[in-house]
Amino acid sequence: MSPHLDRLRRGDRWWPAEFVLRIAGLAFLYGTGALAIGAHRLITSPPAHDATLGEFAICATTFLTLICGLALAFEGPGLFRLVPIPARSAYFPRD
Repeated sequence: MSPHLDRLRRGDRWWPAEFVLRIAGLAFLYGTGALAIGAHRLITSPPAHDATLGEFAICATTFLTLICGLALAFEGPGLFRLVPIPARSAYFPRD
């Protein structure tokens, strides 16, 4: 698997990775829609109640699947591209 990750890190175009990662992004977006509908049904169903921990977890999961789906669908394998860090970076000191 290392040669494939090296190819992604270098930023080389590789159509199988493009296809798989963008399809995964679309699957995440489909899951987001399903979770959002489920959360809406839980929250708006009678009787009126305060939000439970389970409902909060469903909404948090919906948000995370939305973010992952958008990142994978729009950027695809570009998410794994190495970003050069400046030599005098305060956050990543070099020894």
